[in-house]
Amino acid sequence: MKNKIALFLALMFTANLSYAELKIGFVNVARVLEKAPQAAKAKQRLEKEFSPRDKHLVAQQKEIKALEEKLARDASVMGESERRKLERDIIGKKRDAKRSQQEFSEDFNMRRNEELGKLQRRIIEAIRALAKEENYDLLLTDGVIYAGEQIDVTSQVQEKLTNLSD
Repeated sequence: MKNKIALFLALMFTANLSYAELKIGFVNVARVLEKAPQAAKAKQRLEKEFSPRDKHLVAQQKEIKALEEKLARDASVMGESERRKLERDIIGKKRDAKRSQQEFSEDFNMRRNEELGKLQRRIIEAIRALAKEENYDLLLTDGVIYAGEQIDVTSQVQEKLTNLSD
């Protein structure tokens, strides 16, 4: 029994020494994303790419509004067929504008997500490079981004799972 206690104390002492040598850091990825120069460049690229379509959507809305104002103003003096034609034209233009707006939103969201994904990958690469250059054993964000080999227990966990499945 005394041997077990001595062994336990020796293991605890050794574990405490090895933990004292660990270099651990934290990265606030949200703040990095917010201040990254690549984020501003990505925003500029998106604005440049989608600005013409946005202007087209605004023009469509103005055209619809002008037609609705014409209908409201002149409906009483228009002939029945002319009024119905204008109403159908307004409905068709609204339908087209709604479809264009939906396509614009989907395309913009897809491109924004692509740009965000590229930026996130670059940030992770930078974090890993920093971790290696500065000899960090562990860098934390919302989850673990980098862990040094001496504290990486992945292979041991895999071995444990393999042994459990037998």
